[in-house]
Amino acid sequence: MEPIIPSTRALKVKTYICLALMMTLGSVGNTILDKGMKSLGSIDFSTRAAIWQGILHTFTSGTIWLGIGCMLLFMVCHMLVLSWADYSFVMPFSALTYALVPLLGYIWLGEYVPPARRAGIVLIVVGVFLVSRTPPRTTPATRDNSAS
Repeated sequence: MEPIIPSTRALKVKTYICLALMMTLGSVGNTILDKGMKSLGSIDFSTRAAIWQGILHTFTSGTIWLGIGCMLLFMVCHMLVLSWADYSFVMPFSALTYALVPLLGYIWLGEYVPPARRAGIVLIVVGVFLVSRTPPRTTPATRDNSAS
């Protein structure tokens, strides 16, 4: 077993900033995509013309493109933070989007969040709190020098 590598303050700060951006962009992006798709209505797959019409409406919607943009920025943040911190640290934080999306759905989309779902959200938040008490990186950074 490798010793735990102490985290520097700079690593922690940039990791937590990127994690916050990742959670925000993921949650907002998913909510905006949901709003955009619901505004289009149900997509009909009964005929080829109906499919093409659904595709056209989907890809000409500014709301959907805004959601896609947020999700692309989420992915950039996700890749950055994975380069700085352990996977076992990053992935539980990304689960916070599962806690934020129902909140945004309730606020922006008027969705009802049943008690069982709220209890699950509390469990996610408690789990992420426990993970946040550990260092972001417990393994030494590696570099592939064979490409140089």
